[in-house]
Amino acid sequence: MRFGHDECVEPPIDRRLTFDRVADIYDQVRPSYPGELFDTLFASLPTSPDIIEVGPGTGQATRDLLERGAAVHAIELGPALAERLRTNLASPRLRISVGDFELLDLAPRSADAVFSATAYHWISEAAKTDRPAAVLRPGGIVAIVNLIQVESGDDNGFFAATESIYERYEQLDKMRVPPTRTNVQPPIRSTLEADPRFGSTTLHCYDWNQTYDAASYRKLMQSYSGTQMMPQEARAGLLDEVESLVRERFDNTVVRPVVVALTAAALRP
Repeated sequence: MRFGHDECVEPPIDRRLTFDRVADIYDQVRPSYPGELFDTLFASLPTSPDIIEVGPGTGQATRDLLERGAAVHAIELGPALAERLRTNLASPRLRISVGDFELLDLAPRSADAVFSATAYHWISEAAKTDRPAAVLRPGGIVAIVNLIQVESGDDNGFFAATESIYERYEQLDKMRVPPTRTNVQPPIRSTLEADPRFGSTTLHCYDWNQTYDAASYRKLMQSYSGTQMMPQEARAGLLDEVESLVRERFDNTVVRPVVVALTAAALRP
């Protein structure tokens, strides 16, 4: 797996806030999620559920929650992302708080679900279950979505071709080997399974390949925290080389093979 940045600003100290520096780019390029995922989620929820959404970004999943009748309390750490979310989705059923999910004062037993899409890995390990256990009603669901890049020939060899570039810029993550589509195991699954406060854990996976041209893939890279944490000159060099590779060797097209994983468990009564 590789990580991406912004070209113009120096990185903030808190890595979680790097996304806020590129809120416009994040809004343009970050993908939505499969409709089937929300069908599965809402089948386990009451009508018009109260949902706490952790790290909504600019609303990539929030829109689907609202369209299915939920009242959503969206908790976003980045003020620029929260403002873009507010602009994107005007709804009387959407409440937005700018703050840290781990620290925000939330009413106990007030939610039917704690939901997070591609953001829950930023939550500390203990809080991943402690906070839902405190705010969920009995039987309420913690539902975590992970967008996982997988090893697949669908990318036509693109990601293998980028390895030398990432290595040159010391951005090759040697600790992580992408799983295959049939071997996706989000870390949150074992976390939930180890907590006796929650019942049996379910995992639903959906193929969700994303296709980009060179310019949009560059923007996607800019939206990654890892890229933003690079020094500005190195960041620009990495972006330039990968963009040129897409244009010159891959017919201006990147297919990113992705599996979307929904992991869910209910709070025991």
